[in-house]
This record gives sequence, C-alpha cells and structure tokens, in this order.
Amino acid sequence: MYRYLGELLTRAAGSGAVASACADAGLPASASLLRLQRYSQAVDKEDDPNFFRMVEGFFDRGAAIVEDKLVEGLKTRETPEQKRHRVRGILKIIKPCNHVLAVSFPLKRDNGEWEIVEGYRAQHSQHRTPCKGGIRYSTEVSVDEVKALASLMTYKCAVVDVPFGGAKAGVKINPKDYSDNELEKITRRFTIELAKKGFIGPGIDVPAPDMSTGEREMSWIADTYANTMGHHDINAHACVTGKPISQGGIHGRISATGRGVFHGIENFVNEAAYMSQLGLTPGFGDKTFVIQGFGNVGLHSMRYLHRFGAKCVGVGELDGSIWNPNGIDPKELEDYKLAHGTIVGFPKATPYEGSILEADCDILIPAASEKQLTKNNASRVKAKIIAEGANGPTTPEADKIFLERNIMVIPDMYLNAGGVTVSYFEWLKNLNHVSYGRLTFKYERDSNYHLLMSVQESLERKFGKHGGSIPVVPTSEFQARIAGASEKDIVHSGLAYTMERSARQIMRTANKYNLGLDLRTAAYVNAIEKVFKVYNEAGLTFT
Repeated sequence: MYRYLGELLTRAAGSGAVASACADAGLPASASLLRLQRYSQAVDKEDDPNFFRMVEGFFDRGAAIVEDKLVEGLKTRETPEQKRHRVRGILKIIKPCNHVLAVSFPLKRDNGEWEIVEGYRAQHSQHRTPCKGGIRYSTEVSVDEVKALASLMTYKCAVVDVPFGGAKAGVKINPKDYSDNELEKITRRFTIELAKKGFIGPGIDVPAPDMSTGEREMSWIADTYANTMGHHDINAHACVTGKPISQGGIHGRISATGRGVFHGIENFVNEAAYMSQLGLTPGFGDKTFVIQGFGNVGLHSMRYLHRFGAKCVGVGELDGSIWNPNGIDPKELEDYKLAHGTIVGFPKATPYEGSILEADCDILIPAASEKQLTKNNASRVKAKIIAEGANGPTTPEADKIFLERNIMVIPDMYLNAGGVTVSYFEWLKNLNHVSYGRLTFKYERDSNYHLLMSVQESLERKFGKHGGSIPVVPTSEFQARIAGASEKDIVHSGLAYTMERSARQIMRTANKYNLGLDLRTAAYVNAIEKVFKVYNEAGLTFT
C-alpha cells in the first residue's frame, strides 16, 4: 500500500490543481467540488505550466544570479573550478524533492459502503528539521502539487528565517462529501499512515492546516499521534501546529497568514523609493485594493488593510464578484457570508461583471488559487501592486509581463509566510511547555507601576508637594501596555518583526543585484543563499 515516489512520478503537464489561499493557512471546509472545478477552469490553458516545474524555474532564475557570488564567498583552498563544482553540486541538492510518500487506505462510510482514500506527503528538504507544511483536503491533490508546495515551503521558511525544511500533504477527497465522523476517521488513519513511515513527529515532520482543514483536524492529528506512536514522547503534541488553544495551540494563529500579508504589503507601501517607481505615494491612506478569494487569508488581509486606512473596492469569489467604489466593510461582508454562505447579493455592493483580477485598483491580492495571473490576462491587470496571498498565483510568463509593465509583485514565498512563522512560535511553545508571557507577565506589570511611582517621587522631591501630590498620568499607549505583554501581543510583535526584517533583506538583495521590481527573484536569491550556507557548512554525510 505504500509507494515512495520520486522524479519518475512527476506529471508531465499541470493538473489545474486547486491551492489554498496560503500554505499553512487553515481555511474552512466550505468549497464544494463544483467551486473547485470552476477555479480550475479559470486557469489559462495556453499558459498552464506544471506547478513543480514552475517553482523550479523560479529557483533556476535565482540560482543563475547568485552562483558567482556563492563561488566568490567560499573560503577554502580549492581551485576556482573545484569551488564552482561545489556550488553547482549543492544547488543540485537543494532543488529536487527529497521524499514523497503515497498512501492508500480503506474507509467504511456511514452507509456501509467501502472506498479507498489516497493521500500524499512530500518532504522537499531536511537541511533544517523538522520539515513543515500543511495538509489539504481536495480532489485535485496530486504528487506534482504537493511537491511544488513542499519546495515553496523550504524557500518560504528560509526567507523569513524559520528553521524548518519544506513539506506538504494532501488527501484526495472533497470534504463536503463526507460526514464529520468520516472526516475524523480519514484524518486519524492518515496520521497513522504517516507515523508508520516516519513522516510525522515533533522533530521529524510537523504538519499544519491548509485548504479545507483547520483546528479540528489538527486536534485529531495531535490526539492520534500522542496516543499511539508518540505515547512515550513528552513533546508529542508538537507533532502538528494550528491546534485549538486547549490542545496546545497559540493565540493569533488563525489570523496569522492574513496579518502577515498586511505587514508584508505595509513594508513595501511605506517605502518611498518603491512607491515613487510606481507613481504612488507612500502609506495606505489613498490606496484601494481588490481581493480574489474571501477565505481565511482574504478575510484577515481585508480586515487589517481596512483598519489601517486602505479601501476595499472589490471582492471576488468562485460564484461571483462584488464591487463598491466607496468601499466594502469587512465585518459586514463577513457577517453576510456567514449568514448566506456566499458574498453574492451583498446589499452594500453591486455585482461585478468580468474578471475581478482586472478591476481598477492600486493593490490586487490574489488569495485563492495558483496560476490565476497568466500571459492571457496580465496585460489587462490595472493594479500597480500585486500582493500574492495565494501560493503560485502568477505564472512565469505573467511575471515577465508585470516586470515589463512596471508592476510590483510582492511574492508568495515572502508575503504569505505569516502562517508558518506563527506555527513556529506554536511549536516552540509546545516544546517549552509554557505559554508566552506567563513567567514574566506579573513582573513586567509591577515594574511599570514602580517606574511611574519613581517618576512621581522624583518630581515631588524636586518641586515639593505644596499644591499636593504631582500626578504622573501615563499616555494611552503606555496604559494599554502597562499590564505587560499577553501571548497574543508577543505573537503579533514577533510576526511584525519577522516580516519587516525579511522585507529589508529582500530590498537589500534587489538593490545589490540591480533587480529593480523583481522582488520574487530577490526572495529566491535570499532563500538560496541561506539554504546553501547550511548545506555547505554542515558538509555531506555520504557522497
């Protein structure tokens, strides 16, 4: 029933695979098979590259730029030719997917029928362990898709300095066709299959939510592993992230990817040098944006952008798009979708005819599916900034067109890394067995009050108390922080810092190699340099 699959099973042509708004994002199980098929049909058949080959192509572009620099940076006694062989050899090691496991197992349905369920787990790289990547439930799951997404995870983790290798899993089902009881059976059995082959464990491979999976499925996975293969391991619940708080989850995980998208856009929108190239002014105040995909990532991206002054003028979903040039309120739209199951018919917007990707706006956020922006529609995109909330929404041909048109593309491997960043925080919390802030919360609060008292006493000693005590009134900002940082505060702060630091690294690389607005190649160069450094300094165990 098990098959280890390598390069021989890569599909020669793309499958029109459906992707989540983001790896590691945890989307609700709400997309029907009909909707999934409609996203597939949206892919331009004339520009539909194999997804894994597409990622490899982006890697090759970055590797070609950085190769000479890597050779120059080797401080060894090797000849220039030997150094070149070493660099090219390590780049060859980085590029392919190391392991792919395919499993099939029986499921007894609630009605007594039997069927076989297929699933895959790809581990792209073990240069850092454990491997990290989501589990998705979709009828479009394929070997090619999980390999492509696993490789993206490796580079994504490297870009934001999260010490994981890349991985991804998929179970080939439409969750809408199964009862909760059946989904629990599938999830727990898939966990056992992964565990039997060493494809899950706190220090080996740590899954997370992805399309059509969320906290519930992650809780089932943690419970299954902790009560079977991991029953002897005190860190067993660190085998998966994206869990409910009661099961060792972390505050801020659900909104992490969308919040990361906001911070990623913020870092570039506030950079005057980039905005001047685009003919825009820095800041969110005068910016309009459109979102394709109102799932987990789309909702939270919209919420934070709206909160900081940007105006959402359009939202596109599988069953229709809406438009309001005066702005759409994210809370009202969320409430409407929860009540009606769709954004179509939202009373404070009008239906939008045509492709929402081609709507008039400053910022376009494709947060739904891969290969949505192709050479067929790239020339009609009106946005000046494309913020990739989804994995792989832009084909290489479209990427070239955007560069020629002076459109900034903020790449997926940086922009949607908020999910895996906060997953890293959750994993650390599970290994430490204590929530963030618990040990220091009271000490920080008391220290802040003592600071205010010290200032007041100093003023009274200097000026006396003739008119009574001198009140020291904290500002509203300090008052909000006086009680110390909660776990959510620490998570949000850590995420913001991670996204800011990574953005600065991408900007420096773009300037260093004179890449202009080609931020994707700059991000790949950063990732390649970091992964190369690990392989080079660790050496090779067997050659």
